[in-house]
Amino acid sequence: MEEETIIMAALSTLAPPTLTDLTGSTLSLTLHHHSRLSSLLCSPSLFSLALHHLHSLSLTRKTLLIAKLLLSSLHHLTRHFHPPTLIPPHPATTITRRDLDAALLLVFLCDVHQQNPEILGKPHAEWREGLRKHCSETVLRQSSVGVHYGGVLLPYVEMVIRCWRFVGVMAGCAVKGGREVAAAPAAVVALPAVEVRGGGDWCAICREKMSEGRDVCELPCEHLFHWMCILPWLKKTNTCPCCRFQLPTEDVFCEIERLWSVLTKIGNGALGGEEALDHGCIVDVAESQGLTGLYWIRICAFPR
Repeated sequence: MEEETIIMAALSTLAPPTLTDLTGSTLSLTLHHHSRLSSLLCSPSLFSLALHHLHSLSLTRKTLLIAKLLLSSLHHLTRHFHPPTLIPPHPATTITRRDLDAALLLVFLCDVHQQNPEILGKPHAEWREGLRKHCSETVLRQSSVGVHYGGVLLPYVEMVIRCWRFVGVMAGCAVKGGREVAAAPAAVVALPAVEVRGGGDWCAICREKMSEGRDVCELPCEHLFHWMCILPWLKKTNTCPCCRFQLPTEDVFCEIERLWSVLTKIGNGALGGEEALDHGCIVDVAESQGLTGLYWIRICAFPR
């Protein structure tokens, strides 16, 4: 699987202590997700409420649920790479506890639909017991692998890839590679002011020289600009005028592309070449592999 290879290659570039920290935090997060899912499946009332909530959502809302879960997972995987994230994720791109439970259940239903579809062929009233047993078997199977780098990170990365493919298939109309989106205001406010030294540089926006000693804006990529030039620019697009470095945005799908591109760029570099996923566009790759998302579409579109 190409995406899996590239992401694991990116993670392998982390220093051993950092990789150990990521493995530990991923294990904790995975156990937390298993715990929440198990709580739903062990409680008839909680399961009924969660399933009713999913039934009430349109396919578009279900797609957004999985997109937010995917974005949360990408934030987790990329938090150790540089340059670091300037700000916490914007509330519009984060996932609430209720939506997390719904998203975990939805992803689980999609996996069951592929691996053990006869469970979902029964009446809804009989789903919970079959799903509970399947969940227990899955947890036991993963636990037998052991707590180590591949045993923890690989299943997590596989889940991320499944979500990424589904979002690419379903959100094609909402995700357009290369579309301009403003930088998040909080990210702009967090940009530092630095003093120009060494004779001054040229502002790439107005093409005028920034005089020595003047306070200017420095982006995380270390390019400098006049404040009066860069602020209007960042209201239109989140990219650096010089190198196309991307600042955080308040758009869920653009954030997915931004963080996905971080992983694929590092992974491709580690593998020694700029391969198919170097731009991180979820639409193009998803279209070429659209069949992989069909079973997601079937279960996500189950009658409301």
